[in-house]
Order: sequence, then C-alpha cells, then structure tokens
Amino acid sequence: MSLALTIARRELRGGLRGFRIFLACLALGVAAIAAVGTLRSGIQSGLADQGAVLLGGDAEMRFTYRAATPEERAFLDREATASSEVYDFRSMVLTEGDQALTQVKAVDAAYPLYGQVPLDPAMPLAEALADRDGIPGAVMDPVLIDRLSLTPGDTFRLGTATFRLSAALLREPDSASAGFTLGPRTIVRTEALATSGLLAPGSLYETRYRMRLPADADLAALKRKSDRAFRDDGMRWTDSRNAAPGIERFVTSLGSFLVLVGLAGLAVGGVGISAAVRAYLDGKTATIATLKTLGAPGGLIFRTYLIQIGALTVLGIALGLVLGAGLPLMAAPLIEASLPFPARITVSPAALAEAAFYGLLTALIFTLIPLARTERIRAAALYRGGAGTRGWPRARWMVALAVMAAGLIGAASWISGMPELTLGAAGGVLAALAVLALAAWGLRWAARRLARSPMARGRVAFRAALAAIGAPRSDALPVILSLGLGLSVLAAVGQIDWNLRTAIDRDLPTRAPAFFFVDIQPDQIDPFLALMQANPAVSKTESAPMLRGVITRINDRPAREVAGDHWVVRGDRGITYAAAPAEGTKITAGTFWPADYTGTPQVSFAAKEAAEIGLKLGDTVTVNILGRDITATVTSFREVDFSSAGMGFVMALNPAAVAGAPHTHIATVYAPPAAEGAILREVTRTWPNVTAIRIREAIDRVSEALSAIATATAWAAAATLVTGFVVLIGAAAAGERARSYESAILKTLGASRRQILTSFALRSALLGAAAGAVAVVAGGVAGWAVMTFVMEVDYQFEPVSALAIVAGGILATLISGLAFAARPLAVRPAQILRAQD
Repeated sequence: MSLALTIARRELRGGLRGFRIFLACLALGVAAIAAVGTLRSGIQSGLADQGAVLLGGDAEMRFTYRAATPEERAFLDREATASSEVYDFRSMVLTEGDQALTQVKAVDAAYPLYGQVPLDPAMPLAEALADRDGIPGAVMDPVLIDRLSLTPGDTFRLGTATFRLSAALLREPDSASAGFTLGPRTIVRTEALATSGLLAPGSLYETRYRMRLPADADLAALKRKSDRAFRDDGMRWTDSRNAAPGIERFVTSLGSFLVLVGLAGLAVGGVGISAAVRAYLDGKTATIATLKTLGAPGGLIFRTYLIQIGALTVLGIALGLVLGAGLPLMAAPLIEASLPFPARITVSPAALAEAAFYGLLTALIFTLIPLARTERIRAAALYRGGAGTRGWPRARWMVALAVMAAGLIGAASWISGMPELTLGAAGGVLAALAVLALAAWGLRWAARRLARSPMARGRVAFRAALAAIGAPRSDALPVILSLGLGLSVLAAVGQIDWNLRTAIDRDLPTRAPAFFFVDIQPDQIDPFLALMQANPAVSKTESAPMLRGVITRINDRPAREVAGDHWVVRGDRGITYAAAPAEGTKITAGTFWPADYTGTPQVSFAAKEAAEIGLKLGDTVTVNILGRDITATVTSFREVDFSSAGMGFVMALNPAAVAGAPHTHIATVYAPPAAEGAILREVTRTWPNVTAIRIREAIDRVSEALSAIATATAWAAAATLVTGFVVLIGAAAAGERARSYESAILKTLGASRRQILTSFALRSALLGAAAGAVAVVAGGVAGWAVMTFVMEVDYQFEPVSALAIVAGGILATLISGLAFAARPLAVRPAQILRAQD
C-alpha cells in the first residue's frame, strides 16, 4: 500500500488533466442532492423552530361539528396558562352584486396566542374586529378583497350577519396548520356570528382550542393524558413538535422524490465518470506497461489508480457539497421570503452526509470496472497497442459491483422512506440505461450497414458520419447514455404533467358537477331540490344527508394501529345514511340492510379503501360523531368513484344508527358554465347560510399545486440534463484527437472543410436524434406507468413535448460536437499522418 501511495502521489503531481469531466459530473450530481437536502432540512427546521407560532399555541385540541364539552374545557383551563378558541369553516361572502367562497376563521379576544397578525392599514387585530356603529369588523385576504372590489369601510354579509371590512389580512401566523383551503381567508369575532345562522347544529365547522403551556410542560406526557381522557370523543391532538404535519409530509415526500431524481442525475454523471476513468487509464498505457515490465502485480496497479480515483472522488464530492450547500445559502433570503411557511436554511450536516454517501458509492460503482480491468492486462498487449483497459474484470469485482449497487438502492430506499417509489425509480433508471445501451449498439450496427449501402454512395459527409458512428471506438454509447437518461426524465415529467392537465381540463368537466352546495339545513333541502328541478339549465341534482366523524377504532383496536397512516383514518370523514343504496350503486360484496332496518348499527364501506386498510365483512368500525361513539358492523362493500368530483362517501350507515344526530345536507348540481352565475346568485340570495363550492375554482387550486410540483421536478430533471451535457462535452473533447485524424484522412482524399464539418454535424444530429427518440419512448412508458398505476387516469401520448425532446437532443449534441470541431478542421494532414505508426 505504501508503494501504491507513492506512485499515486507522483502521478497526481501532473494535475487534473483528463479529470475535469470526472470532477464536473460528480460535483454536479452531489450538488443537486445536497441542495435538495439542504432546502428540505431548512424547511423542516423552520417548521420545528416556529412550531408554536405555526400552530397558534404550544398544543391544540381539535373537534369536528362541535365545541368542547365542560370536561374538555376544564382540562384546558387546568393545563394551560392561556387558551384560545377558533372556529374554522367555509362560507359565502355576499355583497350587493357579487358573492365568493371564503374560509372563515372566527376567533376570540385571546387570538393569537403566538405571533402577530399584520394588517393593511396597520392596526391591532382587536381594533379591526371591534364593533363600530353596531356593525362588527372583519379582515380579509387581499385576493378576496380584489375579487369582490371592496375597500375598507364597505360592508358584506356572512350568512345573515353584516360585517364591515376594516383592513386587508397580510399574513396569518398560524396559516400553515390550516392545511389546504378552497377559499381565501376572512377573520371575524366568534360572537359576531351568533345571528348569522352559520354555526347551526349539524353545520360543517371545526373548532380548535390552542393552549399556551408552562415552559417546562411535557408535551408527550400531556398528549398521552389527553388521549386517554378524550380520544374516544373524537378529539384530535396536535402540538408544536409537529405543528404542520401536512406540510411536513409534503416537504419530506417531495424532497425524497427530488433526491431520487438527483440520483438519476448521478447515474448520468456516472456514465461520464466511467468514460473519464477509462480514457485516463487508456492514456496511462505506457505507464502501466512499464510497471508490469518491472514486476508490478495487478493488485498494485489496481490500488495505485484506486487511490488516485479515490482522492479525486473526495475532491469532486467536496466541490459538490460546497456548491450544493452554498447556492441555497446564498439564495436563502429570497427562498425564505417566497415560501408560505417558515424556513431556516443553514448548513445541514445530515443532508451533506447523505449527498456525500450517494456520491461516493456512485463513483465507486462507475469506476470499478475500468479500474478492475487493469489487473488482467498483459504488458505485451499494451506495448503492441492492444485493447488497453478493455475486457471484463474478474468475477470478484463483478460481485463487489452488484453488492455496492444493491447497497446504494437499499440505502436510498431506507433514507427516502419511500421504498416502493425508490425501487421503481431504480428499476426505471436501470431499464432506461439498458434500453439506451441497446439503442447505441443498434445505432452503431445500422450505421455500419448503411455506410456500405448504395444510399451512402457518393455522399461523402453522410458516409463519413455513418462510418464514425459505427467505428469500434465510437462515442455513441456515452453520448446516448448520458443525454438519453436526462431527456428521459424530462420526457416523463412532460407526459405526466400534460396528462394530468388534460384529465383536469378536458375529462373532469364532462363528469364533475358545477357546484357542491353544503350546509343545507334539513328544512331547506326540499325547497332547494325543487328550485333546482325547476331550473331548465340544471341537468342533474344529487343530494344526501351528511355528518362528519372520526374513525377511532377498528375491531376494538385503535384505528391507526390497524390502518397505519391511511387517509381514511387520518382525520374526520364525511358520512351519510341511507335506507337503500343510491341509484347506480354497485355492491361488490355483502348485502345492504333492509329499508326498515332498526337493529344494531351497520355500515357499508367503500370497497377500494376497505381493501387498503384490511377490512373484511363482519369487522366492526367505531366512528365518533359529535362526541358519541357508534360501533357498526361492516355488512357490505360498494364501489365509490372519487375521481369524478361527484358525491361519494367512504361510509354509509343505516338511518337508525344516527337517528336524532344534528346534520345537514349536501347537494351536487350539474349545469353548463354559462348558467353557473345565475344559479349561485339565486341560491345565496334565498339561503345565505348555504355554502357553494364551485368545482372549477377548486380544480384551479389543485392545478396550481400540481404545477408547482411539476416545476420543481422539471428543475431537478434539468440538473440531470446539465450533467448529461457535461458528459457530452467530455465525450466531444475526448474524441477531438480521433476527429483530427479523421479530418486529415478526408482532406487527403480531397474532402472540403464544408464536407467535413457537415459530416461532424450529421454525426452529432444522428446521435442526438437517437438519444431523443429513445428518451421519448422511455418517458412515454414511465408516464403511462405513473398515470395508469399511481394516478389511475387514462393515458394519452403527448406529441408536442416529445418532438421538443428529440429537437433538444439534436441541438445538445450539435452544440457539444461543433464546439470541438475547430481544431480538427484546421489540422494539416501531414502533421497528423506522420505521427501515426
């Protein structure tokens, strides 16, 4: 080892010539992963540091449909030094000539326990919400103010209550804990809603009780205590340790996904790393031959160059870590200001360690084969200009390669927390590499055949391009692998994004209703249905009674223990009751109860969701509705299609099970866009308490979220493409000598500079087109798999982005190839040919 260290140190004195591409590929891949990890860690750190502000208290008890009971209020008063009660619900803002959906937050005088509520014009929240001339004040999101053309001092109605707009709401300190909302925010005092009719029994609202706790409070112990006392009453606990679980889950999942995209970028860089190492070792033919002639064993040569590659790998990883941590830090003020939740972007040792680990393993995997080949090469073959470092290494190195690849995939699965996605991504990358390698081989074979065909006869530039692609040392493999994989990721993102938007813009409007109307009181449902039936523009109306409840137990075990983190048990769910299945309902198993059934509670469960959480016929499900536990036996499963945005309930109970429980009705109304405005005005004027959710506006909100995700993924894919372009530059630079020799031969045979340049351009264009075509196929297959098996949406191939991908591939190879065409075009044939054997 000491001798290997000595030789390696002396060789490295020659500088980094030949390793610039190696370092660039490794640094870019590591930087992408480190940057994503740094951002993810910064957001998670911000969420943790500002947990009490985000939540609005050190801890929160949340209830659906009801306020806290005297026992629950006593618990709050006993444990907290201060508390605040918040009502949260949707409603319609009504003005003289317009109306819009809003998310109302009704607060008490203690709100907010933590943080500030900045307003425009600046004033304390208490002053903004105070009565003036008998009209209570309100603050409103600027988006909603603009939508309704309001100015401070104007009045509007929520339900039947009148409010005065005092100021614009610039920021809610606790907005991150509210989750996804369909409408902009309005804040009022709770007591001002007493005559609004919006908080009637059965109305859809949620209450949150925030607590300020002593500094030495044990949150974990307090959570256990509250769970024991109130969990079966439908209480849900959140505390400042995880104040915004939805955001944290989203950030963690998206961050892990982008790290996987970054690993794809490292795989692209690995192609360049392998090519750089192979070219470097080919250039060390004389040195290796001399060492072997002097008696150096293969193991010494392997260790010598492993040390050199290892030292350069450490340098490349260090550069990547500096770049990956430095860029987010430099952009931290801009990033933190643009995010709707707090972030504290600092150097994250865990994120840097993860990126370094991935970079180290990737470098080892892609350099092992060219390094291991040096062991079995004879000095005589090297001196005679033989195969250099070609040929397969010993079996032990192939086993080591397989172990490291498995270790990389296993570590990524464990670290990401998404093993299925990781394994799928790894399989997709390996399959794409295999297909791209096969395409490169096929292109070389076809080029050799075409170069000798009548088609190429008389076409000097075309024939020279084909001959160069089909040559034994052609750069077709590294070019197609590196560019193709990056383009494949972009093609997949493009296909998925287009199909999602198509499903939303084209398919959903034909199946989805125009409106969801909620909070229809029992005495209002019949007149409401009569009004809709009398409207010739309404093609269909559906309605159902609705309650909301929390699944607390399954087969007398805690629901989370049985179903894990499935969305059905994560929060409160909409529940209906019915004496008979609705028209068109398909019962997949079991039987529905008789119309006059009054026995023990029974429940019909959505078939797909039941299968996902392991429910069987005869199992029991305990649902807490308004603080009352109802344990029902599962007697049937039925198909529920949530994809149409129509009416669908995970659970339907027999009517006797919820007899006497306060509830409201919901209705879906199907009508053309031109009739929506008139329907909305008529309903809100007749029943101010009824809330209308326009499906198209809800879809727009979802589309914005999907667009943000697609943009983030596209940027990550772009980083992969940049790495691929670096590999192209490296391949073009490495092939400059070969092109100089080719140019000299062609000039000797009478070819003009224009013909030679055309030959170079045709070669690059053919390689780029091949890489782009394979990327389109790979991206199409990936898009089909995601849309079919993950999104469960029909897939259609999108040709515009596919053509753009192929054009991008051609352009990238042209730029990289022609960037290194000047020297080969300028060579004098005599200089080149005299230097050859």
